[in-house]
Amino acid sequence: MAELFDFEALDKKKLIEEALMHVCPGRIETFRQLNTIPVMARRRGHYFWDLDGRKLFDVHINGGTYNLGHRNPELISALKEALRHYDMGNHHFVSIARTELARTLIATMPGGFKYALFTAGGGEAIDAAIRSARRATGRRLIISFEGAYHGHGGLGLAAGDPEMGRFFHSEAPEKDFFRVPFNDTAALEEALKNSEAAALLCEMIPATSGFLMPDSDYYREARKLCDKYGTMLIADEVQTGLGRTGSTWACQTFGIEPDILVAGKGLSGGLYPIAAALLSEEAGAWLSVDGWGYSSTTGGSELGCAVALKVLEIIQRPAVVENIKLMSTFFKDSLKEVKARFPFLLEVRQQGLVMGLKFDHPLGGALMTACAFQSGLWAFPAGYDRSVLQFKPTLLITESEGKKLIRLLAKSIKMCENLLEGGADA
Repeated sequence: MAELFDFEALDKKKLIEEALMHVCPGRIETFRQLNTIPVMARRRGHYFWDLDGRKLFDVHINGGTYNLGHRNPELISALKEALRHYDMGNHHFVSIARTELARTLIATMPGGFKYALFTAGGGEAIDAAIRSARRATGRRLIISFEGAYHGHGGLGLAAGDPEMGRFFHSEAPEKDFFRVPFNDTAALEEALKNSEAAALLCEMIPATSGFLMPDSDYYREARKLCDKYGTMLIADEVQTGLGRTGSTWACQTFGIEPDILVAGKGLSGGLYPIAAALLSEEAGAWLSVDGWGYSSTTGGSELGCAVALKVLEIIQRPAVVENIKLMSTFFKDSLKEVKARFPFLLEVRQQGLVMGLKFDHPLGGALMTACAFQSGLWAFPAGYDRSVLQFKPTLLITESEGKKLIRLLAKSIKMCENLLEGGADA
């Protein structure tokens, strides 16, 4: 086991070769094309260190998993304390930790939510959310957004980009899943009135499509349409939840109350896997009918619950809420200045600390990933729009750290502009 932690003794090249053979060859090839193959070694706060010693300011944070930074000391303490008393627990039993986490999560929501269903990851929670909506409405059809991503689980995969399902010959029947353009109220109403949909599944700010931002009234109109046609609204907040948009949940930022909300990634603190589907009384009524209708051995591990409780306590502290507000304004102003300096940066998409930077090249986000890596910044392009770079600092970032981050970004953009002006084959 000691070799796992002796980073200086490990051979990065050899490790990559073994991963190519046994773990993730296709993924490594993607990184190779970007001229970046990071191997995380040491990590702390806003940073991680590549195995080659390179220090990287992390604004990918694995989709929000590290909302509170890498190896947050308070979260580590919470996990250590939990290990003094708990293991994973038994998913069949009443649980002290699960019950407390359910109560705490529901308290963050508008009235009408009653149940919390725990899973090990966001994709699994999406599957449970879809099943709950189908059971509650007696309908099968799920409407989602074109270019949305809802994980690689069975139903979540079917609701997302159809190419991903086709890759594994797992195409979903059209009668079960239908996609509408994001931010198009007319298209949504047309789909709802011409079918009996169990749910509208909303990736609140579509991350893999480049953090597209909804019109200010889009979700309120979507909520009205769902009510009109008897359709449940599921808010996929795996990336947007837990304070990132300025409110605890993006649905609160956009002024709606969903029927089901899915939380994940940051709920784990980056330390112990846990996700949840929060259900209204109607959506979760099946829990009283069949207590074993859903089961997950690792879902709602009592160790994960302890970490998640500390995550919720931290993100609701007045000082943290105020910091999110202040740093959202800081980045709005700073990125406006960066955009004015560098024509290569076409558009800044921002809601709180959820940001996507669109560049003037179809592979601009990918090119920026490569240049940023050389500059000491780790960011990653949007999977369905490689012109966009996902830009997600932690919720605890300070203004002085934000200034460092903006300098690294500007350095990376300048490097990328020079690369393109030099005629390099992009």
